[in-house]
Amino acid sequence: MSGVIQRLRYWGPLVLWMGLIFWASADASSGARGSRILGPLLRWCLPDASTQRIDEIVFLIRKVAHVSEYAVLAWLAQRLFLAFDAAAISPRRIVRSALLAWGFCVVYAISDEWHQTFVPTRVGTPWDVLIDAAGAALGLALTGLWRRVRSSRRTVAAPLPEP
Repeated sequence: MSGVIQRLRYWGPLVLWMGLIFWASADASSGARGSRILGPLLRWCLPDASTQRIDEIVFLIRKVAHVSEYAVLAWLAQRLFLAFDAAAISPRRIVRSALLAWGFCVVYAISDEWHQTFVPTRVGTPWDVLIDAAGAALGLALTGLWRRVRSSRRTVAAPLPEP
């Protein structure tokens, strides 16, 4: 595979995902729009719920969205860091790439929250940075678990040596 295609294969999804996060955080009316969509749906699913309860659930859904978007960002960042490290894949290299990916995500979360301070009706909060950082850590933990399960399946499926 050519160098340009190789770089696009790993940089492309990461940059696109970062752009999606940036675009979503620049949306001044995202909170109102999310409530307009989720509110009626939740009201239909939970007809006896109070308005306060519906608002709490919408808030929780929005925070889960933070966690999931940064979990994906961390996975894409680690994928990039692993792809361009010339050494063979080893546990040490995987840990190093995970730490780099997590740090990258935290810096991006800080910049995203700072960006939101310039958007009318949005605020940037340290709590959201913590939620984003936790989402990145969760994404990396799930990636590590997936890698471990996949590795153990390969080991089990490997043919036994001839006697």
